[in-house]
Parts: sequence; structure tokens; C-alpha cells
Amino acid sequence: VQLQASGGGLVQPGGSLRLSCAASGRTFSPYLMGWFRQAPGEEREFVAAVTWRSGITDYGDSVKGRFTISRDIAKNTVYLQMSSLKPEDTAVYYCAATRRGLIATSWYDRTNYDYWGQGTLVTVSS
Repeated sequence: VQLQASGGGLVQPGGSLRLSCAASGRTFSPYLMGWFRQAPGEEREFVAAVTWRSGITDYGDSVKGRFTISRDIAKNTVYLQMSSLKPEDTAVYYCAATRRGLIATSWYDRTNYDYWGQGTLVTVSS
């Protein structure tokens, strides 16, 4: 399984951006897909996750109400719609996936994800 993240770029504060993560490889049937981000000098932080079949979502506190995660099963793609962007959202964004049936409280832990994309840089600046 390979994950390819795209859609990053430079955006002004208050703007919007949509990230995509396309999966390829052998039959792709994860339990959960997520987005994490890592700013320079910081730990990798949970952003959002969605269960692949049922579409249940959860978000990190810093993005709730501003970001939306979704998935397109037919396209093997997960999206992260980001709105009302702030300079502190600047980071490299990574998509991740796992086949393990994690309980919701485990979704925030990056060590529970088995597959990772290469990351896409989002810069929020005027």
C-alpha cells in the first residue's frame, strides 16, 4: 500500500485549502485513515481521522470546526478540507492508514498507523 498526499501550498490567513491522499497498491481496505501534521521543531500532531467503511470522524482540538475530513471509497482517496487557516496551521501534513480496528481513543497516537504518505507542505502566511 502506498499513500500519496497532495494539495499543499501557500495560502493567506483566513483562506482555504484541500489536501488529498490517494492510496494505491494491493487491495486497499483500511479500518481507519488519518491526517497528522508536523511543524518545525514540533512533535507530529493528530489532525483528523475517518473510519473507512462507516465514515465516523474525529478531530484534534486545534482544528475542530475549521477542518473536515472525508473519503471517497471508489477513488481510494481521503481528503482534508481546511478553512479559516491560521499561521499556526503551517506544517507538513501527512496522511496515514491502518487496518487495525482501533478504539477511538487510540486514533490520536501516530504509532498506531501502519502506512504513511510522504507529506505535503502547507504554509499559511500573508
